[in-house]
Amino acid sequence: MDPFRLDGKLALITGGASGIGEATAHTFAEAGARVAIVDLDEKKARAVANALPGGQAHVCDITDEKQVHNLFTGFDTLDILINSAGIGLVGNLEETEAADWQRLFRVNVEGTYLMTKAAMPLLKKVRGSIVNLGSVAGLVGVKRRFAYCATKGAVIAMTRQLAVDYPTEIRVNCIAPGTVDSPFVEGYLEKYHRHEKEKVRAELNQRQPLGRLGRPDEIAKLALYICSPAADFMNGSVVTIDGGWTAA
Repeated sequence: MDPFRLDGKLALITGGASGIGEATAHTFAEAGARVAIVDLDEKKARAVANALPGGQAHVCDITDEKQVHNLFTGFDTLDILINSAGIGLVGNLEETEAADWQRLFRVNVEGTYLMTKAAMPLLKKVRGSIVNLGSVAGLVGVKRRFAYCATKGAVIAMTRQLAVDYPTEIRVNCIAPGTVDSPFVEGYLEKYHRHEKEKVRAELNQRQPLGRLGRPDEIAKLALYICSPAADFMNGSVVTIDGGWTAA
């Protein structure tokens, strides 16, 4: 029996229409899981779901408690929850407006809370697995990422706390990537560095001691291991995958 297979499992992935979420959807489907994509972008979510055997697409604002509740009324079972949806912001303390601070916490922290709370009754029935997408920004200070660092630190803390409260009912772990070559990064470059994209892209590559950005499929394969039977003893862990960034 292949310990890295997910045959018969149902995985729900927030932010599953692009980037790490999309890569995770394809990786899990290849491992035999049925995948439900949850995203605000209906067109992209359906495109990803249609490319997967038995894939599902659901439009849901994870910061809206009513929408999250309505989403879960359609599920009788759930084995895996991947909290991948998230947003970023550039700015130090003085540059961060209250509205932007609140928006990041709504999506990155409260969205993770609402989805996890709604999924918990189903996951407890099967000793399911949760993977939260954190960041190295939750472990070390990153220049001009005040709000983002704060939210990812909260995600890491929630992961560890859940493992303490539910040590045998579920498994919950956190992946903390370095900078990953994804639409998230492309959006950052377009918004903040449109006139110098290639220069800043090169700087981002060099920020990882390995000398390059991570790939979404690399993060997805780590998520597959964490959710597979091979990682049955893994709970409450925060795993970096960052090209050596946090080791430097």
